[in-house]
Amino acid sequence: MKRMVLDASAVMTFFENRPGADKVEDLIHLGLADKRQLLMSVVNWGEVYYSTWRAHGPGVARKILEDISQLPIEIVDADLDLTHIAAELRADHKLPYTDCFAAALAAQRKASLATSDQDFAAVEKKIDILWTSA
Repeated sequence: MKRMVLDASAVMTFFENRPGADKVEDLIHLGLADKRQLLMSVVNWGEVYYSTWRAHGPGVARKILEDISQLPIEIVDADLDLTHIAAELRADHKLPYTDCFAAALAAQRKASLATSDQDFAAVEKKIDILWTSA
């Protein structure tokens, strides 16, 4: 089964119905049909939480976490190996540190990465990127 890592921007694109939300919705449907394994780093899960809290308040942020828990997305802890890969990506490519965890998870699990964040262009030669917005 193919694996797909969801970056915080992809999840927020879906919940905020931004351009590209349909691509993320398609991935969720594939996950529900057991045709795609969807993964998300706990660090990026936290990014969704704090970004939503800042933009919409704590009630909406808690609701988003509840909604995420109902989706076929496996939240992956940031262990020593994942953090090591993320730190090397940060040093080599100067990605924002939270983004490095999504990229590290994709590299570690040999997965593609769904994102709308253009910062990931820096690692596009190392990681297969599914751009969720043009």
